[in-house]
Amino acid sequence: MIKTITINEFFLLPIGTPLADVRTLAEFAHGHIPGAFNLPLFSNEERVVVGTTYKQVGREEAILLGFDLTGPKWSGFIKQALEVAPDKKIAVHCWRGGMRSGAMAWALDLYGFEVYLIQGGYKNFRRWALDQFQQPANVVVLGGRTGSGKTRILQELALLGEQVIDLEDLAQHQGSSYGTMNKLIQPTQEQFENNLAFQLKDIDGTKRLWLEDESRNIGRLTIPTPVFNQMSQAMLVDIHVDLEQRVRALTLEYGLLDKEFLTTCTSRIHKRLGPVQTKQAIAAINEGNMEEFIRIVLVYYDKTYHKDLGKRNAENVFSMNITSAEIAENAKQILIFIKNISAKTLA
Repeated sequence: MIKTITINEFFLLPIGTPLADVRTLAEFAHGHIPGAFNLPLFSNEERVVVGTTYKQVGREEAILLGFDLTGPKWSGFIKQALEVAPDKKIAVHCWRGGMRSGAMAWALDLYGFEVYLIQGGYKNFRRWALDQFQQPANVVVLGGRTGSGKTRILQELALLGEQVIDLEDLAQHQGSSYGTMNKLIQPTQEQFENNLAFQLKDIDGTKRLWLEDESRNIGRLTIPTPVFNQMSQAMLVDIHVDLEQRVRALTLEYGLLDKEFLTTCTSRIHKRLGPVQTKQAIAAINEGNMEEFIRIVLVYYDKTYHKDLGKRNAENVFSMNITSAEIAENAKQILIFIKNISAKTLA
């Protein structure tokens, strides 16, 4: 049985319902629905040939060519689908719900699968994803200078039942020149947006949504404009953490990274850091004096944070001192701080 459903109806299916993306490997790698698996009807090269035939010769000839190319593959498609969906319930989509997904749905239905065909395919999903960024949210931004432990505090807030989206985790980048940590690989811009939209769909707009204070760009990725605009206009809790505590935390986090990686990243910001400071920072790296290296670059990052903070509406910025090294305690104190602010606002 084949049932055509919308993307919103797909989200209502039982959790874990397999979703087969029958586009090419290249299309899938560029951007896909989170949780989908790739079951490509054509290879990257075959898709080009079929598309060219469709445009230059005609639809019927392209269909015949498609069957010629996929003929020996059909049993393989069904076997792959069975591995992912042994109960024979599966959703399928292609670029816009056309011939590729239709052909796959037909074959799986013939074999006995219960098939959900996504109307409009990935193209409709992208429309849906971009629409998520337009939805208003009760955003609260957690700010603070580099090394303040914002990410760990957000993780603790999530454990306390708060709504949190970790933008740096989605971007696979920690936001600075050193943000890849010499190991993280960023997704494509499109996939970053898809993953963000997927998390936003489950957000309750009547409750707080915590986001970390970020620049417009996280590495080579860009926060969608509607989301960034909400972040820029939202309440910001600016936590103040002692310099020595920040230096210790950053030394533990970055001190074991490859020296060549640290040197390359430092050189990348030499114009903003300054020639003397850059030379001193690289010397500290080579000498293994990681605390000194951290102190030098923090001067730049602290200035940048202060400059960005000055662009915000001062009425939306609320500062608080963080004195404990215990992340769980800090998260609880921040919630008390927010509660007091809300009480004063209502009064």
